[in-house]
Amino acid sequence: MDVPEATIMVLEQAERFGLAQLHQLRGRVGRGPEQSYCILVHSDGIGKETRQRLRYLRDTDNGFDIAETDFHLRGAGEMLGTRQSGEALYKLASPEHLSQLLETARKNAEYDLEKHPTLDGSRGEAIKLLLSLFERAAAIRTLRAG
Repeated sequence: MDVPEATIMVLEQAERFGLAQLHQLRGRVGRGPEQSYCILVHSDGIGKETRQRLRYLRDTDNGFDIAETDFHLRGAGEMLGTRQSGEALYKLASPEHLSQLLETARKNAEYDLEKHPTLDGSRGEAIKLLLSLFERAAAIRTLRAG
């Protein structure tokens, strides 16, 4: 949706969305020169945590802060799966506690995929073994698909 003249957006059942989603949606209005408003409508019986989330969104417009808060509140979900939020099923570490280690792992994975996109060779075999050990063998198909 990109209607520069739009000045009002009403989002019903705002409690059902994550902070990052709400931030993205409210960014769809106010693209023109006029003052704009995004009105979040929620159910009467929302809990304390939900009320705090919506207040946080009201009080900030920094997308990076909102995304990080959303990540901590809703959970990481699966990196190589379909769950986009919720308790992650990590065996050894959680991303919010080991972000530097994950950044190093990401760089190594990019290097490996660039040099050996079919996961051949000893490093490719090691990657496939690790994915299998962590019950993520299906991720090999995702990696090969690009």
